[in-house]
Amino acid sequence: MIHFVGAGSGAADLITVRGKKLLEEADVIIYAGSLVNPELLSYKKDGCAVHNSATMTLEEVIAVMLEAEQNGLTTVRLHTGDPCIYGAIREQMDILDEKGIAYDSCPGVSAFCGAAAALNLEYTLPDVSQSVVITRMAGRTPVPERESIRSFAAHGATMVVFLSTGLLEELSKELIAGGYSADTPAAIVYKATWPEERKYLCTVGTLAQCAKENDVTKTALMLIGDAVTHTNYRRSDLYNPSFTTEFRQAKQVEP
Repeated sequence: MIHFVGAGSGAADLITVRGKKLLEEADVIIYAGSLVNPELLSYKKDGCAVHNSATMTLEEVIAVMLEAEQNGLTTVRLHTGDPCIYGAIREQMDILDEKGIAYDSCPGVSAFCGAAAALNLEYTLPDVSQSVVITRMAGRTPVPERESIRSFAAHGATMVVFLSTGLLEELSKELIAGGYSADTPAAIVYKATWPEERKYLCTVGTLAQCAKENDVTKTALMLIGDAVTHTNYRRSDLYNPSFTTEFRQAKQVEP
């Protein structure tokens, strides 16, 4: 059996209870060593074989899985954050499907959740933004034209940009061309929830300057939109005494 497990956003204690249990039971662990906190390997049992996929190709990863299956062993494929976001898991699953090998997926805490926690912010504030766009700049890996930063920026929603720390000047230009003003609030969160986490507030127009001044060159998320500074929002209807829900009746509120 192959278990795809989300390692969480960085801190070793942010892995799910299920994910930790799977790590403890695994005979083989293949982990994304370039991004996964190696402290998570402390959960493995004695005798567990560990492979760092940062130095491996897809074919080499699959070969390790196949050998484990032939020997009746359990494998954990440990991906950073939540495997469903930029995890390159589908290509692995398709090969396992072709070979009739069973697998499942254990979700994890994504870095975009860790970044929000670092800044104590809510992405979806009433009257500010009710949508979150998770995207990236086109680089060595292309992005479909219909999903360009400029296209998404036209919506004015909260945006979280992955895998783009080295392209911040271009990111700012695309955000502004799409509709954000240069003074729109923004933030850079480096290694969210890791011990070395750093966070900086800036604006759309100063993203590159902020990163340069603070020597942030990789492993960071950019958060864009008015939700970053959490001002001028309306309180939630859910907890408003004048709002009826399935669980309680509205109350008269004195003016």
